[in-house]
Amino acid sequence: MVVGGEAAAGSEMSLSNMVLGFYEEAERERCPADGGVAAGGDDSDDEGSSGGGESKAFWQEQRAQLHDALAKTSAAESRIQADTEDAVRQMRAAAGGVCSCASRAAAAGGCRGCALRFVAERLRDAGYNSAVCRSKWSRTPDIPSGEHTYVDVVVPTRSGKAVRVVIELNFRAEFEMARGGAEYKALVAALPEVFVGRSEKLRSVVRVMCAAAKQCARENNMHMAPWRKQRYMEAKWLGTPERVAPGAGDAAGAAAAVAVGSPEKQPKFRASMLTLDFGGRTAVEVV
Repeated sequence: MVVGGEAAAGSEMSLSNMVLGFYEEAERERCPADGGVAAGGDDSDDEGSSGGGESKAFWQEQRAQLHDALAKTSAAESRIQADTEDAVRQMRAAAGGVCSCASRAAAAGGCRGCALRFVAERLRDAGYNSAVCRSKWSRTPDIPSGEHTYVDVVVPTRSGKAVRVVIELNFRAEFEMARGGAEYKALVAALPEVFVGRSEKLRSVVRVMCAAAKQCARENNMHMAPWRKQRYMEAKWLGTPERVAPGAGDAAGAAAAVAVGSPEKQPKFRASMLTLDFGGRTAVEVV
């Protein structure tokens, strides 16, 4: 996790990882190694003998694609990355943690919500249009419903448009898999703990990691958990979130919804973008 003493993750993140690990364990027991159907088709002896070379080529390609995706960083992203890391260092050094929730006062390190607000506040102090975002999505035949919180920064460009930069404090942990193989774990280890990047960069990384998770499940004869699918992972950061500036509203961070994108289409901000501050909330005109 990002924050020393678990300040960024909070107890809910540990509980979430434990629950997902339990389900993956159950899936593995339900689909044993001799059950080839779980891999998504009938496995012949020829496929088993030739699978080694194909698997090696696949993982080499995934490593190259992940490296290329993470290497694409603009000057603005680099500045935000540096300021975010500075905020995280301040959070680690804070005596008694940064949690202000009464119910979490006794918890070691604090909670994720307070950590996100702290980082967003520090970024706003540095002059960025930063806010805490909460994504929620409905259940579909392919993925379950869910919600996720993170931080973003809206950056104006010379062309008059605005670019949204996503900040995830626990990025590596989002892809950890209890039964992941050595190749998959190596990809996870290559991920940054704190991700800072535009939607295009994030989408590329998610695509690589979800393909790797699918291959890992296939090689280990496990069912592909729905929360490992690309559409589910994209919904966390690339959906339409509620966006609220830190310090606005109550401690729960209630906010008015602002359309900033969807899992299927990147957001387009008008050149005459209207950004107003209503009690800490930011209204952004989008198309």
